[in-house]
Amino acid sequence: MKPILAEILAIGDELLIGQTLDTNSHWISGELDKAGIKTVRRTTVGDTEVEILTAFAEAEKRADIILITGGLGPTSDDLTKPCLAKYFNCEIKIHEEALAEVTEFFKSRGRELTETNRQQAALPVCCEKITNAIGTAPGMWFERNKKVFVSMPGVPHEMKRMMQETVIPKLRKTFALPAILHRIIRTAGIGESFLADKIAGWEKALPPTMKLAFLPGLGEVKLRLTAYGNSREQLYRETDEHIEQLRSLIGNFIYAFEDVELEQVIGQQLRERKLTLAIAESCTGGYLSHLITTIPGSSDYFMGSMIPYAYDIKMRQLGVKPETLERYGAVSEPTIIEMANIVRAKFNTDIGVATSGIAGPGGATPEKPVGTVWIAYSDKHQTVTRKLQLSKDRILNIKLASVAVLNLIRLSMPK
Repeated sequence: MKPILAEILAIGDELLIGQTLDTNSHWISGELDKAGIKTVRRTTVGDTEVEILTAFAEAEKRADIILITGGLGPTSDDLTKPCLAKYFNCEIKIHEEALAEVTEFFKSRGRELTETNRQQAALPVCCEKITNAIGTAPGMWFERNKKVFVSMPGVPHEMKRMMQETVIPKLRKTFALPAILHRIIRTAGIGESFLADKIAGWEKALPPTMKLAFLPGLGEVKLRLTAYGNSREQLYRETDEHIEQLRSLIGNFIYAFEDVELEQVIGQQLRERKLTLAIAESCTGGYLSHLITTIPGSSDYFMGSMIPYAYDIKMRQLGVKPETLERYGAVSEPTIIEMANIVRAKFNTDIGVATSGIAGPGGATPEKPVGTVWIAYSDKHQTVTRKLQLSKDRILNIKLASVAVLNLIRLSMPK
C-alpha cells in the first residue's frame, strides 16, 4: 500500500527566536504515526509572507497532507489565513457559522465582540471550516490536486482537540491509510558500529516494507524496526519472525523488546528472582544508586549504598585493606573486587557491585588516563570485573559507568 506522507509547518517568529518551544509538531507527529501517516518533514517558518508561501509550495511537492499550526490570531502579524487565501487564489469573507460560534464564545464569557474579534470568523471561501470548540480561531481544510492542507491554531490545547475530534477522523476518510508498526529492541554493552556489523546481513534481508533505525544513547543502542502493511496484526506476525532471527544474532546484548530503561528491567529481574543488591560507588558518586531508586518499589531489592570517595573512607568505613590501596591504588581490579565483596557482606545482600575510576578532568596518570574506570559484580558464586576506558568528559563518564554496571548486573546475576 502506498504510504501517505505529511509535512508539518509551524508558523511564528517566536518559534524561530527561541521564545516559544514548538511542542505542537512533536505531538502531531505522534498522532499521525498512530493513524498510519508518515511525517516526512517538520518545518518552522517566520511571520513573513514570502517565506510562508514558499513553505506551502515546497511542502505540497513533498507531501500528501500539509498540517499548519499558528498565525491564526486577529493581529497584523498573523499571516497564515491571508497567505492561504493567496495560495489557493480565493477571497476572504465572513463565514456566518464561524461568526455565530465566535459571537457565542464571547457572549458566554460576558465579553464584548470587537471588530478585531469579529474578523476571526473571516475565512477563505475555498476552505472548509473546522470548528474550534474551545477557542475563537476556526481551523481550515483545503483540498486541491488530491493534496490536503489543514490550518489549526498554535495554542496547543485548541490544536490537540481539533486534531483528535475532526482532523484525524477526516484524514482517515479522505485517504486509504496503511498500518504502521514500530517494534523496539533495546541493547546494551555493544557500540553502534559493532552492532551494525553484527546484524548487517539480517538488515539487508529485511523486506522493502520494513526499515531499521539505530538510535544510540548513553551506553546503549535502541533499534527501531518499522513495518508498513495492511493490518497491524499481520505486521506483528511478520516482525516477530525477523526479531526472532535477530535474537539468535545478538541475544546476549538485548535487554528488552519494549521501550523501557535498563534500570527498570534490572529491578524487575531482581524482584522476580528474589535477589537483593548493595552498592559501593566511588567515581559515580551516587548516580548508580539514583538510577536504581528511580524505579517504584526498588526497596524490594535495593538495600542501600556507600559512597567511599576518599582513600581514608574506603579503608575505615568500607574496609578495603590499606595494603591493597597502597600497592594497586583506588582505581584497580584488586580494589574494586574488595569493594564489591565487602559491600555485599556489610549489607548482607545477594549481590554487591562497585565502581572506582578517574572521572576527570584531574587525577589522571600516564597509566590511568581520564576515563579509566573499574567496575565489579559480586555474589556468592562469582566476582566479575570490567575495565572501562571511557571519555574525557566527567559527567559522561559517571553516566556511562553507571549504565555499564547495570548491564553487568543483568549479565551476571543468578538465573
